[in-house]
Amino acid sequence: MLVSAKEMLDKAKAGHYAVGQFNINNLEWTKAILLTAQELNSPVILGVSEGAGKYMTGFKTVAAMVKAMDEELGITVPVALHLDHGTYEGCYKCIKAGFTSIMFDGSHYPFEENLAKSTELVHVAHELGLSIECEVGSIGGEEDGVVGMGECADPEECKTIADLGVDMLAAGIGNIHGKYPENWAGLSFETLDAIQQKTGAMPLVLHGGTGIPADMIKKAIELGVSKINVNTECQLSFADATRKYVEAGKDLEGKGFDPRKLLAPGTDAIKATVKEKMELFGSVGKA
Repeated sequence: MLVSAKEMLDKAKAGHYAVGQFNINNLEWTKAILLTAQELNSPVILGVSEGAGKYMTGFKTVAAMVKAMDEELGITVPVALHLDHGTYEGCYKCIKAGFTSIMFDGSHYPFEENLAKSTELVHVAHELGLSIECEVGSIGGEEDGVVGMGECADPEECKTIADLGVDMLAAGIGNIHGKYPENWAGLSFETLDAIQQKTGAMPLVLHGGTGIPADMIKKAIELGVSKINVNTECQLSFADATRKYVEAGKDLEGKGFDPRKLLAPGTDAIKATVKEKMELFGSVGKA
């Protein structure tokens, strides 16, 4: 059964570990992540960007697939289905489709507008028993055409949004989506610490988990990060394994062209990446 992310993240914050949000892009992604979470007895959050939702024909399709797969695979660990970087309109579509958690990314609005829309969506989400994440300070890089420079959030603005009763807060601390460039300055732990001081027990979210060194991840968790988002790393490992399968000519052997065989190495690569991240985040055995 799918659940909201609130309880699992409150437990993570208290237990000084983080729950991974792994974005899904199709059936293989979803299956690989669910099976790995079950195998490691770890809670997990399945993230869906608006672009991925559109690719999979819509949020209703995504919700129906995830709910049915969760049941058919006999998954017993907590699983949340979460909208990633949602627009105001996208949040309402996901609420209607049956998601258990949403993220409203109002970081590109003037702060007062972000505050007003966040206030409304927090009320709606909580009325329906959903968890909600909001964002202050844009996350760098590009995701579904949205480009951010990786600004550091204002701790006072973070407190204002946190005080609305959001269940988790994404704050820009120099992190970016996608691959990190050679000249990346690293995470601003000074900013993260200042935000943590202002927001207290609020679980904090680290976006752009791909490519951040393990020691930085661990330090971020120590400073209050309880949810870490990973997408690009799974995409890269999937692409690498699939490329090797084709380059080795395996698709030309027997029925190696069958998508179930063609996509199997990539699916296994996603599992390995998710396992590695869950172990790093400390969520193994915490379901």
